[in-house]
Formats: sequence, structure tokens, C-alpha cells
Amino acid sequence: MRNTDDLFIALGKSTFRSRFHLSAKDIEYVNNKGMDLIKSHAYDLVNKRLRPAFIPNDGKQTPMRGHPVFIAQHATACCCRGCLFKWHHINGGRELTDEETDYVVGVLMAWIEKEVKK
Repeated sequence: MRNTDDLFIALGKSTFRSRFHLSAKDIEYVNNKGMDLIKSHAYDLVNKRLRPAFIPNDGKQTPMRGHPVFIAQHATACCCRGCLFKWHHINGGRELTDEETDYVVGVLMAWIEKEVKK
């Protein structure tokens, strides 16, 4: 797992990762729902789509739009187990630990908070 500041610097250098931003509609959604509910959504999505040891459609399980958390997952390379390994040094082939799940959600929420404050 990486330091969030170092991670965001590295992600900013990636042409693919740096192209993701929340739309005005996404920001409005976050503001209307509140960060606590968005964080709850993030835990739900991570637990269902990233935490399991085996994900049948790994690499394709995260939509490119539809929820601010999905956008954050792509922007922060928390979209599949392959990206988690490459960018965050979290090994696949096993279930994520509680600590790793908290880390992923923390990264997602930090990115969303930065986007909302822009």
C-alpha cells in the first residue's frame, strides 16, 4: 500500500488516470447525498467488486460511469485486482483484508474530496 500523496503524484503523471474527473452532475450527487453516504457506497462497491479472492470478470467489473465511486476507482487505479497490484502493491488471489479495504476506500474518498473541492 502506498502513501496517498505519492500515489496522487504518480497517478497525475498517467495520461489514462489523470483524464478522469467528476462531472458537475457527479459533484451535485456527492453534495446532495453527503460524504458519509458516498463512503458507505464505496465500502459496498469495494466489498462486492474488489474484495473477493476470485472475481470472475476481473478487469471489467467497474463501469466507467454511473456513480462517483466508479469514476474514483478508475482515477485511482482501484478498479480491478490487476490495477491494485500494479499501483498499490496489493497482491491478488486472496481476499482483501479489512486494512486493505479501508485503505482502498480511503484513497477513493480522498480523490472524491479533491474533486468536489475544485
